[in-house]
Amino acid sequence: MAEHTEPRHFLTLLDLSRKELYQLIRRATQLKESWNNGEIYEPLKNRTLGMIFEKSSTRTRVSFEAGMAQFGGHAIFLSPRDTQLGRGEPIDDSARVLSRMVDCVMIRTFEQDDLERFARFSRVPVINGLTDMYHPLQLLADMQTWFEHRGDIAGRTVLWVGDGNNMCHSYINAARQFDFRLRIACPVGYEPSAEVLAPAADRCEIVRDVMQAASGADLIVTDVWASMGQEGEQDQRAQLFAGYQVNDRLMAQASPDALFMHCLPAHRGEEVTASVIDHANSVVWDEAENRMHSQKALLEFLLTRPGRR
Repeated sequence: MAEHTEPRHFLTLLDLSRKELYQLIRRATQLKESWNNGEIYEPLKNRTLGMIFEKSSTRTRVSFEAGMAQFGGHAIFLSPRDTQLGRGEPIDDSARVLSRMVDCVMIRTFEQDDLERFARFSRVPVINGLTDMYHPLQLLADMQTWFEHRGDIAGRTVLWVGDGNNMCHSYINAARQFDFRLRIACPVGYEPSAEVLAPAADRCEIVRDVMQAASGADLIVTDVWASMGQEGEQDQRAQLFAGYQVNDRLMAQASPDALFMHCLPAHRGEEVTASVIDHANSVVWDEAENRMHSQKALLEFLLTRPGRR
């Protein structure tokens, strides 16, 4: 048996260095171009990705399954109702067993602590497919999309509009790693975690006046007002967030060539108007496609490094 080496995990954007993230973004675009040119590249032939979904998904599941197929590998979908994970098996034990059978594990779950615990006991790389705290995979796609349309994002100004949620937390980490300024426009009581925000205080600020926050912004990003698990708060949040809609008036405050992004699915007419999401400066469809290519670049990085079999 080959000697076991410690795996690299991707639980937040901070798990990779700035240099590694830039390399990964460039590689994602290369892989995209290669795929669009019809080139066959199968670095993960006979390799398996285990995908644990405790939260539902469209883009994450399809992008990983398609990406693994393009790489010559295989992806296994696991839900709590189909496995012992939903019957109370300790996370430690699940990690020990699954990591002896697959080459990588992607987990989409609620608690960041559960993800981190799984990673501590795993022999293979673990990828954060989304938790209530972070969504780093989406930021890989977002940064790839920005770089393809506008070049380096360093020194630019990004506006996050809405809840200080997992996406907002990952944008805060991205501001640190990619060296851009981040304005966060959110209602009182819906700020991002102070623990996440504090290390980025030199480049991130909370601005209550959303129109003021949009002034001169190069990129405007939003998300649904009520995320998975918050459906019971929909009506309350709709009232509180009504003034935080991304619409034509808000976009007019930004730079003339400002891009719009949304991780999708979008609720047209709520957090964003149809006129914005369908505008020429909206890159949401490129952003969605790039989930697949940036995740392929991540899988290649985690699984084909020297020392990995």
